[in-house]
Amino acid sequence: MPRSAEATPIPAAAPISLSTTTVDIVVPVYNEERALTGTVEVLRSYLRENFPYDWTITVMDNGSEDGTLEVANALAHNDERVRVLHLDVAGRGRALREAWGASDADVVVYMDADLSTGLDALLPLVAPLANGHSDLAIGSRHAPGARTVRGLQREFISRSYNALIRFTHGARFRDAQCGFKAARAEIIRPLLPHVHDDGWFFDTELLLLAEHNGLRVHEVPVDWIEDVDTRVEVTSTAWHDIRGLIRVARSKARGTARVDELPQRPEPRPIHPDPVLGRSAGALSWQLLSFAIVGAISTVATLTLYAIFREWMPLLLANLAALTITTLFNTEANRRYTFAGRRQSTGRVHFQGIIVFALYYGFTSGALLLLHWLAPDASRALELAVLLVSSLLGTTGRFLLLRNWVFRRKEAVE
Repeated sequence: MPRSAEATPIPAAAPISLSTTTVDIVVPVYNEERALTGTVEVLRSYLRENFPYDWTITVMDNGSEDGTLEVANALAHNDERVRVLHLDVAGRGRALREAWGASDADVVVYMDADLSTGLDALLPLVAPLANGHSDLAIGSRHAPGARTVRGLQREFISRSYNALIRFTHGARFRDAQCGFKAARAEIIRPLLPHVHDDGWFFDTELLLLAEHNGLRVHEVPVDWIEDVDTRVEVTSTAWHDIRGLIRVARSKARGTARVDELPQRPEPRPIHPDPVLGRSAGALSWQLLSFAIVGAISTVATLTLYAIFREWMPLLLANLAALTITTLFNTEANRRYTFAGRRQSTGRVHFQGIIVFALYYGFTSGALLLLHWLAPDASRALELAVLLVSSLLGTTGRFLLLRNWVFRRKEAVE
C-alpha cells in the first residue's frame, strides 16, 4: 500500500564556502546620535583587521527621534560597506526582523550599538555557522569562561530571568538577551515569520522556537561591560517578557510553534569504515534503567510527601497533592533522559501526560479506598505499604504508556 501523506523532509543546510561567505552585521539603533559614529568606526576597524569573511555593516534605525538617521546616512555615504535601513517605529524585534529578512548575506549578525560585548567573540560566533556546524550562535554572559562587569541589580535580574526560562521551557541556553547573536540566513528566513514579538522579548522567542524545532544553538562565552546609558526599562520589560513566555508556552502546547520549512539535520552516522558502536540511549535497557532510577526517586518523594500531607489532609487529597508535585519532576526527568531521542508534538505529549497521570492517580487512590473498605481501621504503616505496592504496579503501567503511547516513535504507515 502507498505510504501515508507526510511532509517531505527538507534537506539539511549545506556548509557555506568559507572563501565566499558573506556576513551582514546589523546594529539596531534608537536615539544613538551621540554614540553611533564611534560604534561604526570601532567595528569597521576591527572587521578590516581581524575578520576573514566578506562583511557589511547595516545600521538599522528604528524610530529615532534625534539626529541618528542623519549620522547613519553620513557614515554610509563615506563607506560603501556601510548601509542604512530605517523604520518609523521603535522596537528591537521589529528592526531585526526587517533587517535580517532583507539581507542577502549568508550569515546575519546583530550587536548592540554600545559595543558592550567584546568584539573578539565575533569570529567564534560566526565560524560555526559558516562551516555548517550550527544554525544559530549567541553570545553568553553566563557560560563558563564569560567575564562581565555590571551592577548587582542587573546581574540578579538577568540570572533570575534566564533561570525562569530554563524552569518553564526546559531551555538549554544560558543567556537569552545578550545583544550579540548570529544565524544562518537560510535558517532564519523561515523562522522569522513565527517570531511575533517586536520588542526586547524577540531574542528569547527566537531561541525558544529554535530549540523547539531542533535547531543547533552554539553558545559563545563573552566579555561584557555594562553601559549605563541604556534604553531598557527594566520593570516594563520584565512584565512583557513574562507574558511572552506564557504566549510561547501556549504555542508549543497547541503545536503552532513547529516550523515545517526548516532544514532538518540528518541523524548522526559513523564516519569510520569499521566502527564499533555503543548501545543506543534509546534502547529498552537504557530506558528501563533510567525510568527505574527516576521512578525510585519519585516513589520515595511521593511516600514522604504523602506521610507529611496525611497529617492534616484526607487520604485522597494527600495522595493527589503528593503525586502532583512528584509527577512534575518525573515527567520532566523522563523527557530529558529516558526518552530524550524522541520528538513529539508538545501539545499531544502534554495532553497524553495528563491522561497517564489521571490513570496513575486513579489506580493508587483506588487501592487506598479498597484498603479502607476491607480494613476500616488500617494503620498508617499499612496505608503506606499499600501505596508503595500500588505505586510500583502503577509505575510499570506508566512506563508502558509513556514508551508505547506518549513517546512512541513515528513510523511511516504502510
